[in-house]
Amino acid sequence: MTVTVGTELPPLKLPPISRTTLALFAGASGDHNPMHIDIDVARSAGLDDVFAHGMLSMAYLGRLLTSWVRQEGIRSFQVRFAAITPVHAEPICTGTVTAVDGDIATVDLAVTLPDGTVTLTGDARISLQEGLVHHG
Repeated sequence: MTVTVGTELPPLKLPPISRTTLALFAGASGDHNPMHIDIDVARSAGLDDVFAHGMLSMAYLGRLLTSWVRQEGIRSFQVRFAAITPVHAEPICTGTVTAVDGDIATVDLAVTLPDGTVTLTGDARISLQEGLVHHG
């Protein structure tokens, strides 16, 4: 596969984020902030319900990247948190190549909800020399 500016990574569409997912991610990540797992705490802060950890969305973007390139090909990966991801949301992770310099591709990344809300943006620098993951 030839990678050029405008190449799009196959989108990663995720199932609804459940309370179980949030509890399991809290345990796996060590982030037990009650805003992510305790509806009473979330409501006391004026929210309708709990919301997903921002780092869970970043992990989903990592899965998007490693479905496209081997892990050792990721040279940098950074994100900016833009909005909360409510429980039961169905995030879609996308990536588009915005630059190719030698064997390094820059990929703009986003996590978007079905209503159009962008919850996370970021970018990654990928070594194309390490090889893309081949499907099929």
